[in-house]
Amino acid sequence: MKRWFLFSVIIFSLFYPLQGIHAGEYENAEIIQVYKEDVTGDGKKDKITLKGIRFEPNAAFWKVVWAEIDSATGQTFRIKYEPGYDPEIQFVDLIHNGVPQLFESSATGGSGGFYTYNLSSLKQEKQQEISLPTLVVEGSFQDNYRAVITIPATKESYHLNLTDRKKDYDRLGLYYNGKLNEPTELMIPPIAYFQVVQSIDGKEGPGLRGYQQISGAYHADAIGTVQSTWYYENNEWQLLDVTFNSYEKKKN
Repeated sequence: MKRWFLFSVIIFSLFYPLQGIHAGEYENAEIIQVYKEDVTGDGKKDKITLKGIRFEPNAAFWKVVWAEIDSATGQTFRIKYEPGYDPEIQFVDLIHNGVPQLFESSATGGSGGFYTYNLSSLKQEKQQEISLPTLVVEGSFQDNYRAVITIPATKESYHLNLTDRKKDYDRLGLYYNGKLNEPTELMIPPIAYFQVVQSIDGKEGPGLRGYQQISGAYHADAIGTVQSTWYYENNEWQLLDVTFNSYEKKKN
């Protein structure tokens, strides 16, 4: 099926032992933020230094981002992150192992509102990267300026009336006399933004809420947002709830 645009957000971060970094690779580094948190679980504060190298002097975009962790026992670790804007680390026990993990985020910039994320554990000074949840969402245009969105995990479908966009869709050649010119999928990128949810009914500890914007013929043609709530349990992310908030105009 035709896709008007294909968005791919590769959320991929690597652990690097300090001794494995090539000499000169991290020259011209700046300190972005220094944190003091117990991330190993020994009851003592560790020093976490978020560092980066700008794309060019005074640029807001960081082309290289990483964290250096100096544990209370003298061990040093480095976690490399994806480039981006406004990198920061939250310390929260999302996998419920009794020790806060490093939950790093960076904005990718542009109108998409995408962020890259890395969730890492250093409990007992053992490095572990924890994958983040993903939600499959399917959607396509239908005849007569309609669209349908389906969440396979919950088997729920949402039917949308997009007749208020008729003029734009006809201009783009998406429809002719109310009929689709060819099968066309909606633009459905991965989860673009995660929010830590501190309290979830019936659960102990925090979870995550993810947001996916669904668009039509182009990215700014926003149709709605899929909101999913997740909780880490039994070594995997459990999907607790999914809602779809439509942007379609209500008829008077």
